[in-house]
Amino acid sequence: MSSNFNDKQFGEKMEKTISSFKKDLGTLRTGRANPAMFDLVRVEVYGQKMPINQLATITVPEPRTISIQVWDKSNVNLVDSEIKKSNLGVNPQIDGQILRIRIPQLTEERRIEITKSLKTIGEKNKVSIRNIRREANDSIKKMLKEKKISEDESKNFEKSIQKNTDKNIEMIDKILADKEKEILQIWIRSATLPLSWMVMAGGAKKEKKAGTTVISGV
Repeated sequence: MSSNFNDKQFGEKMEKTISSFKKDLGTLRTGRANPAMFDLVRVEVYGQKMPINQLATITVPEPRTISIQVWDKSNVNLVDSEIKKSNLGVNPQIDGQILRIRIPQLTEERRIEITKSLKTIGEKNKVSIRNIRREANDSIKKMLKEKKISEDESKNFEKSIQKNTDKNIEMIDKILADKEKEILQIWIRSATLPLSWMVMAGGAKKEKKAGTTVISGV
C-alpha cells in the first residue's frame, strides 16, 4: 500500500471516540458511587470554569457514598451549587469543607432514564465513527483522483476503513449491552427488599411457607 494514505491516523481517531464514549458512560448516575459522575460538572472559579476534581479530592468511603474534600473553603458553596444544578439528582450535605453525597437507590424510573441516555450516547458515538469513515473515504477518493494511489490501493484502503468502522461500532454495541446488564443488576438489587432490617426487637419475623419467605409481625 502507498504511504501517502495513513489509515492508522483514522484508526486512532476511532479509538479516541471509543475512549470518549466510555468516559461519557462513566458520568451517568446509577445506584453505585462513582467519582466519574462529576466529570462533566464545571464550577466557575478563579475566572474560569473548572472540573471538580481540580478543586477537590473525591473519594468513595462506602459503596453508595461519595465524599468531596474541597481544598479552598471559599469554593465549597460554589461546588455544592453546581452539583445541585446538574442533572445528577443528588443532594450534597456540607460538613465544613467536605461535601457528603449519598447516592439514591436506583428506581425503575431512573433505570429507564439511564437506558434511554445509553442509547442516545451510543448513537452519538456511532455517528462519530461513521463520520471518521466518511472523512477517510473522502481522502482516499481525492488521492485516487490526483493519481497518488492506484484503483486497487483505493479499494484496499476502503476495505480497511470499513473493517475498522464495523469493529468499533460492534464494540460500542457490546459496551452498551454490558452497561445495560450492569444497570439492570443494580436496579434489581435496589428493588429487592432486604429482610435483615425488618428483624428488630418485637418486630417482624421471617417465616417460610411452601418454599416462600413471608414477612410477619408488621
